[in-house]
Amino acid sequence: MKIGLFLSTHLPPGGDAVARRHAVVDQATLAEELGFDSLFLGHHYLASSAFFQPLSVAAYLAARTERIRLGFGILLGPLLPPVALAEELATLDVLADGRLTVGLGTGYREKEYAAVGVPYEERFRRMEEGVRLMRRLWAGETVTEEGLFGRLKNAKLHLKPLQDGGPPIWLGAFAERGMRRVAELDACWLMAGEGDDDTLRERIALMRAELESRGLSLDRAYPLMREACVRPDREDAMKIGRDHLLPQFKAYRSWETAQQMDPDALLRDHSLIGTPEDALERLRGWHEMGITDVIMRFDWHGMADDEALESIRLLGTEVLPEARSWG
Repeated sequence: MKIGLFLSTHLPPGGDAVARRHAVVDQATLAEELGFDSLFLGHHYLASSAFFQPLSVAAYLAARTERIRLGFGILLGPLLPPVALAEELATLDVLADGRLTVGLGTGYREKEYAAVGVPYEERFRRMEEGVRLMRRLWAGETVTEEGLFGRLKNAKLHLKPLQDGGPPIWLGAFAERGMRRVAELDACWLMAGEGDDDTLRERIALMRAELESRGLSLDRAYPLMREACVRPDREDAMKIGRDHLLPQFKAYRSWETAQQMDPDALLRDHSLIGTPEDALERLRGWHEMGITDVIMRFDWHGMADDEALESIRLLGTEVLPEARSWG
C-alpha cells in the first residue's frame, strides 16, 4: 500500500503566507524523509481563505524534493483550457523528473465557473473533452479538432511529459454517473473523503464492474483520500478531531451526512483518527478492499504546525513501514 500526504496550502485571510509556505515545505520534506509516497494539493479560486495555487506550489516542491511523487487532489480541470493545461502539466512533469500524478475533478462551487466565464452545466462535458485532448497531445499526436475548448488545426506539443503517454490521470467522482465517466475515460477513480467502509466497498465493486463491462484492466490504482490524526492516546486524537476537524466537516454543506451524523461516529467512520495501532487496523481493512493508495491530511484549520508534524512523524515511523510491506 502507498501512503501519501495531502498538504493544506491555505491560511486565514491576512495570515502570514510566508510562515505557511515554510510549514508546507517542512511537512513535504519530512514526508519524503520518512518514506511517504506522494504529496497532494487541492485547488480553488475565490476561496474564503488565502489559497496558494497548486501548479505554482507543485513546481516549487519539485525543486525541493527528489523522490516523492507530486499530485493534485483535485485540479479543477473544466475551469482551465486543456491545451494550456496539457502544456503546463507537461512542463511540470519534466521539472519533477516524471513524478507527477494528475487528479482532476469538476468541483462543486458554481461561483468559480461564473468567475472565469465557463457555464457550470458544461463542466462534465468539458472534463471529458479535456482529458481526451490532453492525452492525445501528450502522446505526440497532431490534433485537428473543435470542441468546447476551442479550435485546433494541426496542433502538436513539442515539449512532452517524461512519463510515457503523460502523467497518470485520477478522476474524482461521487455518484454512479461519475464512476461511469471514470471508466469511459479509462482513468483511475480518486475516492474522496466521504463514505464509510460499507459505502467504499459498494463503490469499489461498482467501479470494477464498470471497468469489466468495457473490457478494461482492473489492474490500476484505487486511491482514497482521508482526513487523519495519529496520537499515542486515542482520546487525545479524538479531541483534536472534535476541536478542529468537526467544524470543517460541518462546513461541507453539500455533504448531508456531515450535518446528520453523531459527531464521534462521523470522525470514526469518515476519517482515520486514533493511535498508530488504530491506523494500521484501518489501513489493513482498506488494503483488503483493494485500495492501493491512501492520501491523508493531518493539517486542519486552527492547528499549530507542530501538531500536524507529530501525526506525520508517528505515522511515518510506526505505521508506514508495515503498510508498505503489504504491496
